[in-house]
Amino acid sequence: MPARRLLHPRTPRRVATVSVHTSPLDQPGAGDAGGMNVYIVEVSRRLAARGIAVDVFTRATSSDLPPVVEMSPGVTVRHVSAGPFEGLGKEELPAQLCAFTAGVLREEAQHEPGHYDVVHSHYWLSGQVGWLARDRWSVPLIHTAHTLAKVKNAALAAGDRPEPRARVIGEEQVVAEADRLVANTEEEARQLVEHYGADPRRTLVVPPGVDLDRFRPGDRAAARRVLGVPADAVVLTFVGRIQPLKAPDLLLEAAARMLADDPGLRDRLQVHVVGAPSGSGLEAPRRLEELAARLGLADRVRFLPPQAPDRLALHYRAADVAVVPSHNESFGLVALEAQACGTPVVAAAVGGLLTAVRDGVSGVLVDGRDPAAYAAAIRSVLARRPLLAAGARRHASDFSWERTADALVAAYASAVTEMAAAAAAAARRQWVPGTLWPVPGTQVAW
Repeated sequence: MPARRLLHPRTPRRVATVSVHTSPLDQPGAGDAGGMNVYIVEVSRRLAARGIAVDVFTRATSSDLPPVVEMSPGVTVRHVSAGPFEGLGKEELPAQLCAFTAGVLREEAQHEPGHYDVVHSHYWLSGQVGWLARDRWSVPLIHTAHTLAKVKNAALAAGDRPEPRARVIGEEQVVAEADRLVANTEEEARQLVEHYGADPRRTLVVPPGVDLDRFRPGDRAAARRVLGVPADAVVLTFVGRIQPLKAPDLLLEAAARMLADDPGLRDRLQVHVVGAPSGSGLEAPRRLEELAARLGLADRVRFLPPQAPDRLALHYRAADVAVVPSHNESFGLVALEAQACGTPVVAAAVGGLLTAVRDGVSGVLVDGRDPAAYAAAIRSVLARRPLLAAGARRHASDFSWERTADALVAAYASAVTEMAAAAAAAARRQWVPGTLWPVPGTQVAW
């Protein structure tokens, strides 16, 4: 039996990224598009810059979409037909996973074996697809949950629907099968272990990043001129999907409390809500506008559609404070983007926001859901804004997509190496003494 060569970590050449329910080409802030879309776009581009080709598989939602789109050099988006193009919500997609998986497997079958080195799935629906692809292709499955049903249900917003039992079971299956679980924070890693029985040895913490070239401090007065905001305005900004989970209503209630405490602020206060109804928020798309009217804020609130990244950076720079009052966040990229622009943040002391915002340095974290507490936190940030703005930029500079990509490449390489070593060990166990080669059907790395 020849001497076996030691296996060294090998950087993958091609990654199959699976994002069933939302495309990296979608505009974040509407529908199901949010931080996960930003994550996939930014990571994919940086993997490609390292010479790693990325194919992103996502469900086709329009007959007008071309089957293949080059998102950027080295990054290809593949639209997979699975079910009707329009009119399917996330809760209806499990019925289309078989069709979606077939489309993914057919694409790989057009190439020589070993075309993909790694499968990276995002969200539990994609994890179900990635699990089958992993077994078919004999490559490791890396999974990023982004949100967890058990955690969301424990912090459910009033009137919001709990995540179904089918999702909980699906998540448990993916956690059990994945070769690596990528958590955004130590808190999320703990939740995976405690609530889902994840193996701590396979659970990695890889914080998301922020595009520090795009989201950076700038001339606040110039940003306000472009956006038509008075120079002396006090601007509170919410960015995100308008749904109960994100709790933009809490910002409006806090703003009303600020005006009740200081009526003289009325002429200067502006609340900017940047985003569109999503999820259960689609059931009453005008609910937030109606709340603003009931609170006497109709003339103080500007509702704006989701913004392209460069325009979004202007909104962050123009704001005095960014407010992120979510019931739960796996991370909270909006908070990081705002801080990178030098805008301090008032955020809920939950989930990933405990990491994304450094309390007392880059903003203020608020316990509980009391509008008075948020109003007080906003006033405290306004009183210390120059100091907190500097701290916000310093804190955000600790996060970058380059660091995220580096950590993911290391995770890919270790998983590939581990799987190859396991395959080699299995082949040696099946060795037939007296023969020159392993028994038929086995493979061994020498």
